[in-house]
Amino acid sequence: MMKFWLILVFTCLSTSGFAQRIATLEVTLQRATNKQSTPVQTSLDALTSLPDTELSLVEVQGNTRTLVSHQIEKTKARILHWNVESSGPAKRTYELVKSAKTKKPPTISTTDQDGALLVQAGNKKLLQYNYRTVYPPSGIDPAFKRSGFIHPLWSPHGQILTRIQAPDHYHHYGIWNPWTHVLFEGDTVDFWNLKDRKGTVRFTGVVSKTDGPVFSEYQVKQQHVAFKKDGNEKVALNELQSVRVYQPSNADYYIADVTSNLTCASASPVRLLTYRYGGFGWRATEKWNKDNSEVLTSGGKSRKDADGSTARWCIVQGQLDSDYGGMVMLSAPTNYNHPEPLRVWPETQNGTGDVFINYSPTKNKDWLLSPGQTYTLRYRLLVFNGHYTKEQAEANWQYFSHPPTVSVKGK
Repeated sequence: MMKFWLILVFTCLSTSGFAQRIATLEVTLQRATNKQSTPVQTSLDALTSLPDTELSLVEVQGNTRTLVSHQIEKTKARILHWNVESSGPAKRTYELVKSAKTKKPPTISTTDQDGALLVQAGNKKLLQYNYRTVYPPSGIDPAFKRSGFIHPLWSPHGQILTRIQAPDHYHHYGIWNPWTHVLFEGDTVDFWNLKDRKGTVRFTGVVSKTDGPVFSEYQVKQQHVAFKKDGNEKVALNELQSVRVYQPSNADYYIADVTSNLTCASASPVRLLTYRYGGFGWRATEKWNKDNSEVLTSGGKSRKDADGSTARWCIVQGQLDSDYGGMVMLSAPTNYNHPEPLRVWPETQNGTGDVFINYSPTKNKDWLLSPGQTYTLRYRLLVFNGHYTKEQAEANWQYFSHPPTVSVKGK
């Protein structure tokens, strides 16, 4: 297995000899990622108690010093984030310095636009989360209405990679995550197949939005709602979903991290029953078919044999008019039933080979969700133009699955 990791070493320096320098940060890239940036983070409070407005980050290469965009996340403690460009030397040196600086506007942001949260890097659209209910076309059963999904997701060059309400599956909504075969309070519930009127997933609120020079993130609440046989509704699962999109490192590539935290909404457990699909799914662009697109998984499977196999990552790419591109879906090793089983539509789908990919951890076994517990699923989306290789996918999964180790010296 190819190895890819980061080693960060911090040497905190006395201010007597270096009045403006607070700490020296050393980053070692053990494997380059083909000119793609790598998100890096560490505890800021372990380095300094100075206020955020007095801090800058500088990369040092010989006698050259370059100001680096950074972002400070404020949770219970402050976390320092920045992107390391993987082209160039394997070892990088940064200095955290005290400096008066003027606050600059964020370069990547999330804005509320007519029922949706739109993530943009400058003027470039990256993805849109739809919180307002979207109804099917006129004349189609209104049971197919849905909120709480990502569409469009754009490639770096601006092509749309997602599709909603395809005539063959009106309940498909871009990138979305309902469960199909669910046991709840003695009833078998289906949050996926909306026409069956057994359940749905609904947006219920925006928790937070964060903008900055390194990433933009939104957090939303969703409810997985069961339609009871007596005509009433009851929420089975509450979901806190976070989507963090990193500032693109170049014109051909960007990263989006999707995290879902699931909790039982009542004292009743929820059993996700074994079924061939359900969970994190992607209905891909209508431009793709069996002749102009391809699938490759970490297990070496193609579209011919990927369905039912397990995978750490899955590349889906194809022709986009006169361009080429796609997305890699990475599954975190902490996810239930990892490496997760895949549902991949066959090349004969709809007669043309339309593309649908689904990480379905319950494809081959049940998953019991108990009250009082939080269950987390994490996925990283690598969105690109050009051709993506298995070496690139594996290197990025190694970093995603093994975050940087951090050591601090001289404190």
